[in-house]
Amino acid sequence: MHKAGFVNIFGKPNAGKSTLLNAIMGEKLAIISPKVQTTRHRITGVLTDPAYQIVFSDTPGIIDPKYKLHEKMMGAVKSALEDADVALLIMDAKESLEENLELFDSLRLKVPAILIINKMDNILKEEMAVLVERAKAWGKATAVVPVSAMQKKGIKDLLTEIVALLPQANAFYPDDTLTDKSTRFFVAEMIREKIFDLFEEEIPYHTTVIVTQFQEKDTLTKITAEIIVTRETQKGIILGEKGKSIREIGTRARVDIEKFIERKVFLELFVKVRGKWRDNELFLKEYGY
Repeated sequence: MHKAGFVNIFGKPNAGKSTLLNAIMGEKLAIISPKVQTTRHRITGVLTDPAYQIVFSDTPGIIDPKYKLHEKMMGAVKSALEDADVALLIMDAKESLEENLELFDSLRLKVPAILIINKMDNILKEEMAVLVERAKAWGKATAVVPVSAMQKKGIKDLLTEIVALLPQANAFYPDDTLTDKSTRFFVAEMIREKIFDLFEEEIPYHTTVIVTQFQEKDTLTKITAEIIVTRETQKGIILGEKGKSIREIGTRARVDIEKFIERKVFLELFVKVRGKWRDNELFLKEYGY
């Protein structure tokens, strides 16, 4: 009676998809930021229990594409729709239920769905009870589950509902698998997260990160990464006065990377200008999109 399946997370930008994945996995797999559209890739987390294996996918927030990069992001959403056994539809408790339901209707789901109302701690219990009833009245979710992904509340109830919907199947991955992404991918994402933390306006959205060297030496791991921007002025902002900003990115990212790979890290960062990389098929391919 072993169960296994693909459970994919969908929602608007900033609904809390990445925070939810991290809360379920008990590991920081997806980068998080108060800014919208942080997630660009489909990020997988594999949760294994003697009775089941759940392969979760965090997907980019659903948007109208403005660049080829956005088209690639929405392509990740489309592929996640096609291979899901269960869909997790997540919304912010403070946002319009009607707007979110309209978005979820547009996905034309063919699999069972659980509607998750996130950030439950932001509204009163009475308001949440009314919201849950209104969400149930939609009639297209097999369950409506309030959670606080940030505070890890409601996660146990959510897992119970997910396992109930999983098909009977053997595990897809070995027991010790946490994700199908490489360490290099997560290192690049951790650096990118610090750019979201430290810079305002358009800078994080014009930026991507690629790891060009990952060398395990006796006492430490040497990592070299390139921060790609679209304009010279952005390069100057990332570098900062006398290199102050790029040092701050490196210092903060190194703390997370060392925790993640459990080794000392020597991190070297460079900034490169690649005009209009977000609309260039060759660059997008090179940068893993």
